[in-house]
Amino acid sequence: MTTPRPIVCSSRVLAAVLATGTLLTTAACSSAEDSASTGSETTAAAVAQTESPTSSPMSPTPSPTSSPGAELSEAGARNALITPADLEGDWTQADKPQEWRDSLLVGQVDVAAFLEGKSDASDCQQLIDSLYDETLLGTPSGASALNGFEQGDSRLLYQVAAYQKSDLDESVKSLQSLPDTCDRFTLTGGDNGDRTVQVVEMPLPEEGDARQGMTVTVKGDSGGEPVTLTLDVAVVQMGANAITVTNGGLDSVDHDATTAAVEQGTQRLQEVLAGGTPTPTPSGIE
Repeated sequence: MTTPRPIVCSSRVLAAVLATGTLLTTAACSSAEDSASTGSETTAAAVAQTESPTSSPMSPTPSPTSSPGAELSEAGARNALITPADLEGDWTQADKPQEWRDSLLVGQVDVAAFLEGKSDASDCQQLIDSLYDETLLGTPSGASALNGFEQGDSRLLYQVAAYQKSDLDESVKSLQSLPDTCDRFTLTGGDNGDRTVQVVEMPLPEEGDARQGMTVTVKGDSGGEPVTLTLDVAVVQMGANAITVTNGGLDSVDHDATTAAVEQGTQRLQEVLAGGTPTPTPSGIE
């Protein structure tokens, strides 16, 4: 004879029985236990879902990368200057390039006088006034260093400088519009009659935060002889700092030298802003 299986009710179920004054049958106890078991499983599933790895407090939270801009010092600006070794060709370091805008004689042509004149458009006038000058992007607000190089009838002016960030943003944006707004205009006045100026977009390596390259051609007469001055103008912005290049000369321009100046100069400035020191620049740099 099989011994009947005892009916076992949990204290939770018995409490419910006493509260209602009703005797539960084996089925009732079984049903209550099944219900309690189901409830426990549901609760456990909810807890497991809440504690899933996607919401675990131990899961790593992606954080945005940041690259705080370093302040450019005077020593850093000098260290960031390129050298003749950074350029392709037979470039040599020039004396007093900061005076080129006032006095630059190339062969028999007075380039400084050839660039004197007036344009009807203010943006185009500003471009002409800043060729071979230190104010292509406006007046630096911080450290600034300048270097110049010569090769035959060509001159390359290179500058590293710090600016107010908002002013620099506007200056670079303005330069980016010049191939459209100043694609062709006339320069009048001075001792060289009318000169025709053409501005064409020039591609630059993808360096820095923003950049602009263009080739400026100025045609006219100097000393009764026809003259064509062709210059590359390149700017690369890195935060509140920038490098500028003016490179060219009579009849032609060495575009490879402009590209090399941009590539090598950007690397040197990046290293300086990261706290490093590139290969020391030669002595005698202004």
